[in-house]
Amino acid sequence: MSEMKKAGQAATQSAGGTPAVPGPSDFIRDIVAEHVRAGKYGKIVTRFPPEPNGYLHFGHATSICLYFGIAREFNGSCNLRMDDSNPTPEDIAYVASTQDDVHWIIDGWADHVLPPAVFYAADYFPQLYDYAVQLIKMGKAYVCDLSAEELIEYRGAPDRPGKDSPYRNRPVEENLKLFERMKAGEFPDGARTLRAKIDMASPNIHMRDPALYRIRHAEHHRSGNKWCIYPMYDYAHCLSDSIEGISHSICTLEFEVHRPLYDWILEQLPVPQPRPHQYEFARLNLSYTVMSKRKLLQLVHEKLVSGWDDPRMPTVAGLRRRGVTPAAIRHFCYLVGVTKYNGLTDVALLEHAIREDLNAHALRRLGVLRPIKVVITNYPEGKTEDVDAMNNPEDPAAGTRKVPFGRELYIERADFMENPPPKYFRLRPGGEVRLKYAYIIKCDEVIKDSSGNVAVLR
Repeated sequence: MSEMKKAGQAATQSAGGTPAVPGPSDFIRDIVAEHVRAGKYGKIVTRFPPEPNGYLHFGHATSICLYFGIAREFNGSCNLRMDDSNPTPEDIAYVASTQDDVHWIIDGWADHVLPPAVFYAADYFPQLYDYAVQLIKMGKAYVCDLSAEELIEYRGAPDRPGKDSPYRNRPVEENLKLFERMKAGEFPDGARTLRAKIDMASPNIHMRDPALYRIRHAEHHRSGNKWCIYPMYDYAHCLSDSIEGISHSICTLEFEVHRPLYDWILEQLPVPQPRPHQYEFARLNLSYTVMSKRKLLQLVHEKLVSGWDDPRMPTVAGLRRRGVTPAAIRHFCYLVGVTKYNGLTDVALLEHAIREDLNAHALRRLGVLRPIKVVITNYPEGKTEDVDAMNNPEDPAAGTRKVPFGRELYIERADFMENPPPKYFRLRPGGEVRLKYAYIIKCDEVIKDSSGNVAVLR
């Protein structure tokens, strides 16, 4: 089997018994197919949860094709959710650009797999706060006064266990009051955090009493100044998945070590069953391409590019402005496939996918950029005729167009050589070539200008 299994293979049966849309095969789709056969979920629901702190880049495009593709292939849906739990770098303009990019990439799919409303993690802040209060009451979370530097010191390292915070055994009532005061805005940024009480000796550092909430007095693009405490990603993400009824929470491989915390939070709280489960795959690494949002933002801020949609940028908006089609992007993502192993994809594969798509759909036009005049000496003066030129040789349905032919023509300078090497098949003195859609011509005479450059061929 090549890079992707043929899309025309037998489609997996959906939960309702109707065939799903054919698609490629990979280990995540195999997991989903097995869950559909077993009836584990009433409906397959995935999600694409970007943080609105910049424009989407090509790495996001592969995730979009996977998440929305699975929803499409298994008669499910995919939520577009803004992971907006960090107010400082986020902006409503990025929310709008994200929606535009997603709709463009899944052109033709949206009506089938995308709910009409955009989801926001910020809309769940009240429920997330209530869940945090429950964890405190259960003795599973506590308010910690350690500074950021002290937190790093107490956390330990992979080769040595961490140390318990001196505030770890605060009474439940004290934790509840402090957490309420944090919410009321009584403490400055960084003064306190709410931490989960798990295991400071865990070999997984992410399980060593991770922070669930931090204090940040900043205006949020959606909730304004209503909140001054904001949930951490690991806490907000799994609970947002649960609230939305996500069945398969798919993310890139760097989040694999976060999965135990994802599961731990959902196990502690009375969330609906069955709980969502996290699955990881290798992110896209494209040769000769920078796909770090932070570095791309630096290019924009330093005005080294004209903006996020500069055609040189590896953003979805940049690719769109460059003339790349959504079909080419989807085809490339299918060619790359989904694996568990980090690797480097050659940018030539992207260029191949773009060329394939353009070759199948682009209308052909003729142009001469560096012209040499050609005079057909045995063609009548004043006469012209039209020849039929195909609009697209790959698509006969695209029809033909009329191209004028007359005594005086122009060819590209690169298509003529006065002293050619062996096996040169373009025009040369005494040589013959066929003009596209027209006649065979022979070069009898070369006329040069005063500088010695070829000016006219006869």
